[in-house]
Parts: sequence; C-alpha cells; structure tokens
Amino acid sequence: MQKVMQNIVMIPNPQKDIGLRVTRDALAVLSGAPVSVCLPGDVRGLLADNIPDNTAFYPDSDLYTGADCAIALGGDGSVIKVASRCAAAGIPVVGVNLGRVGYLAEVEQDELYLLSRLCRGEYRVERRMMLSVSVLRGGKEIHRMRDALNEAVISNGAISHMVDLSLACDGDPVNKFHADGVIVATPTGSTAYSMSAGGPIIDPALDCFCITPVCAHSLSARPMLMSAQSRLTLENICTREDNTYLTVDGDENFKLLYGDTVSVRRAKAETKMIRFHENGFYAVLNRKFNNTI
Repeated sequence: MQKVMQNIVMIPNPQKDIGLRVTRDALAVLSGAPVSVCLPGDVRGLLADNIPDNTAFYPDSDLYTGADCAIALGGDGSVIKVASRCAAAGIPVVGVNLGRVGYLAEVEQDELYLLSRLCRGEYRVERRMMLSVSVLRGGKEIHRMRDALNEAVISNGAISHMVDLSLACDGDPVNKFHADGVIVATPTGSTAYSMSAGGPIIDPALDCFCITPVCAHSLSARPMLMSAQSRLTLENICTREDNTYLTVDGDENFKLLYGDTVSVRRAKAETKMIRFHENGFYAVLNRKFNNTI
C-alpha cells in the first residue's frame, strides 16, 4: 500500500477539456473523499457554480506547496508540463487522457473512478529518469534549461535549413552531424519525437540516452544509445546559419550561437508516475499506438 493522498493538485487544460466538463467529473469523484483538491486560480471562473467544498484555488506560485500528488488532464504535452513541476517538488503525477494517444496518461475519460484510489493508497509508482540540460559559452555555463522528461532537441527552428553539430561523450569525440536536427531522448521520450525520426523504442526501466539525428545527410548517422552515467556535449559548429535553437520537451527554447555547447547529463530529479493498471510497458505500448491507426 502506498501513501494515502490528502492534498491533490489538479491541472486542467481548457483547450482540450472544453467547458472543463471532464475536470468537473474528476472533482465529483473526489468530492466525497477525505482529500483537499487545489486548482489554479485562473480556472475558477470556468468552473462557475457547483464547486465541491473540498476544492480550493491558489496562484500558480503556491499551487504545489504541501501537495502530495498532481492530476494532469490533457494530452501527453499536459502531462509532461506538469511532470517537470512535480519532479521539482518531489511528488508523483497521474495523467487523464484527453488527447489522441495519451501514452503517458494512465486514466482514460471513462476511468475517472480510478482517481478515488489515490485516497486509499491503492496505486504504484514508476520512476522515470530526466535530462539535465545546460548551455556553455566560452566554457562557462550561461543558461540552464528546466529538467526534461522526454528530450532535448537542437534544430534550425522554424526555418528549413540544416545544422552542423559535433557530439562528444565524456570528452571523447563521437560523430559530426549535418542534419535537420539532433534529438537526445530519455527512454520515456523514445516513443515521442525520437521514434518519429527513426529512433528505437526503449523500455523505460533502462537508464540510457538515445541520440537520434533528424534527416541526416550522411550514411553513417544512425541512432545511438549511451549510458545515462555519461556526459554528452553537442557543439554548434554551423557557420552558415544563425538560427539554431535548443528546445526542451517541446516547450522551452534557447538560441545557440556558433561555438555554444549543449551539455546533457542525467538529472538528479526523477518523474514519479502513478499507475493503477497492472499492464506492463509493452501492453500499454501496443494498446495506445494501435488505437491511433
């Protein structure tokens, strides 16, 4: 039996949950439980009346203070965004799928009743490694990105031009890429952008980095797996263009100059994901992706 949750953060996605209908249903499931549910203050007006008595609203800066876990309603992007906040707070997250695949989400819309198990400690927790990503200029760190659950991507932004990058592992040169971009993914992120770019699917129980070039102009550029204990560096050696960007989990961007180096390590923080179902990784993989055909 796991910890009995008493303070739960619920993060709706108004773009996917029109009128917050699913959010209302989720609140109703928890309304009779000995639990406090906290929501962002900016959604209060969208919920209007009939708000359960155990529901409170807080500004974003205070939302995770004292929380035991979080519920993210939306697609995989919503789960990833909440996961980074939860990892920093050291609490687990469970996703409710309102998107198409919802690979990271544990609960479908017709399974909201499962959320009541949080109040009884009837769940299990999976730990997922994350990436610590920073930018060095002249050998000094100038910017640290938020920890990434899925991937770090270096590409040419919105303009369709190739980039030139030099990859090293623990200081040893590995390869140079002339490509649309390069993805450094976690095992969790291996089923996202990396998979679409031809990278392998990796069991999340493994600890490794997956380096996947995107449309590389080379016969020797192939996806590679490297130990999560390594330190990877990707140097921007592109002299033709000045539009190279580092993107973390499809959300945070940073413009790279010529000579800038992106450092990738395994993050100290982990994402803790709540599971109710007993299905293993491959059963979930088949069920989720077969439903998209």
